Amino acid sequence: MTAEAFVQCRVTPEVKTLLRLLAEREQITESALVRQLLEITLRRSVMEGFPKLEALEKVSRDARLSISLAPDDRMLLTERATARGMRSAGYVSVLVRAHLRNLTPLPKAELAALKRSVAELGAIGRNLNQIARAANQGGGKPIGPGRQDLQAMLRVAEGLRDHVKALLKANRTSWEQGYAETTH
Repeated sequence: MTAEAFVQCRVTPEVKTLLRLLAEREQITESALVRQLLEITLRRSVMEGFPKLEALEKVSRDARLSISLAPDDRMLLTERATARGMRSAGYVSVLVRAHLRNLTPLPKAELAALKRSVAELGAIGRNLNQIARAANQGGGKPIGPGRQDLQAMLRVAEGLRDHVKALLKANRTSWEQGYAETTH
């Protein structure tokens, strides 16, 4: 059996020294000793109820899948991936995963924009809470933004909410249309 996978870890200098000494005593390489130790540990795990290695499907996150596309389909793929700020392979991977798991994916750039928006809404909310607290404790006329300022903040919050809702709807629609176009 040829070894194709690679395992790497960091250890303390003391552990490295002990590993070297034990490997020398066994007259094998450090790598061979680590491999033996791993195999012993995994065999014990199987006896304790973990699945046997043979039963596990050999699937790697880096597994490659090759497909052939017509030139015009390849062009459409490139355009759609670029529009979402993604590479073609990543876009296809997201599409396949979305189809298999019935998801409406959100690309990283769009998710980051949404997270920034949510953070901004949180900041607006905290500011409004501080204003309300000051008004309630002051007993008199609140110091800070006036009615027009508060209405402007409310408009910003509502606009941001509407923008996020529209972004989510556009995202869902774009994935559904992309899927619907391929199912005709």
